[in-house]
Amino acid sequence: MAVNNPYQAYQQNSVNTASPGELTLMLYNGCLKFIKLGKQAIEQKDIEAKNTNLLKAQKIIQEFMVTLNTDVTISGDMMVMYDYMNRRLMEANMKNDVAILDEVEGYVTEFRDTWKQVIQLNRQQIHRQGGQA
Repeated sequence: MAVNNPYQAYQQNSVNTASPGELTLMLYNGCLKFIKLGKQAIEQKDIEAKNTNLLKAQKIIQEFMVTLNTDVTISGDMMVMYDYMNRRLMEANMKNDVAILDEVEGYVTEFRDTWKQVIQLNRQQIHRQGGQA
């Protein structure tokens, strides 16, 4: 199926050519986007849009939980946080609570920013090693 919209084509190409680290970053950004859209929908009293966007945010968090590498020591702590964020998203959805969404947004932002730093450090390491060949 051909994509007529150039922006959609660019997005699809970005996903298809991204490294696993970049895909994770995209998921964090997507989660933040859906939380923000959920907050806007609550403020506009659009229950359907709120539910749709918060369920999308939950699915991203659940994907992180399923794909978490349990061989790494810190993964236990991350699983606890992901589970907490997932439960809070459910609660915010049921209660139409923007304050809970602000809380979860803060955690997701911290995870995203940390992940971004990891990618940058990894790139620097790869470039340094490449220059010594």
